[in-house]
Amino acid sequence: MDLKNSTILITGGTSGIGLEFVKQLTELGSTIIVTGRKLDALNETKKQFPNVHTFQSDVSNARDIEKLYKEVTLQFPELNIIINNAGLMRLIDLQDQSLDLENINREIATNLSGTVQMVHQFLPHLLKQKSAAIVNVSSGIAFMSYSAAPIYSATKAGVRAYTQSLRLQLEDTNVKVFEMIPPGVKTKLQDDWVKQPNESMMMNADDMVKVAINGLLKDKKELKPFAINIIKLASRLIPNVLLNFGHREFKEIKKLKNNQ
Repeated sequence: MDLKNSTILITGGTSGIGLEFVKQLTELGSTIIVTGRKLDALNETKKQFPNVHTFQSDVSNARDIEKLYKEVTLQFPELNIIINNAGLMRLIDLQDQSLDLENINREIATNLSGTVQMVHQFLPHLLKQKSAAIVNVSSGIAFMSYSAAPIYSATKAGVRAYTQSLRLQLEDTNVKVFEMIPPGVKTKLQDDWVKQPNESMMMNADDMVKVAINGLLKDKKELKPFAINIIKLASRLIPNVLLNFGHREFKEIKKLKNNQ
């Protein structure tokens, strides 16, 4: 992909991986459009990177996406890449009845439905471009369900399956489909967790985005660090070991919550 001469929309671009995309793609000379739910965060991003264009929009809200599409394609008809990065990850005990149905669905609405809706809305526009791309952000958890974050695990497995199907359906078009597959990455996703993840097992966001951009420049379908290859292999050879390793954390988290 020619990123320098591209106009790129990044959902969830005000923090973590999304903000790092903004930084590194700005340095390459791309035209950047950033979306997010929080106006304050968008304003802060604009202060950091004055040349980016910001739109307040929630990917879990269909009307927001429809409005975003109309505004962005009118102002930026050359838009040719979307990065579906917006995400939500929560530690959830599935026996916790304090979560109502709308609350329990939040990660699905953001991570999975949001990605599907963004693609469905913007695809007709992307198909008109000479060269276009869709980047969907899944996770290493797509290969090894993490019981402490069960709904997040399900959504990322869903994003991976959807992205593979999308790539096949668009194989004869000008729209390339990429899947970004991060391992654990140090972002604000984990800020309110009762038990913080082991930082030695986490990747820095800037390193992950460097891997992704290098992959995009070389048209690699899967944008992933070497650690993901290990996880993929382990998920085939020793799936129960991986599941039980993650489940130990759920037990520790539940114990911490019970002692609060």
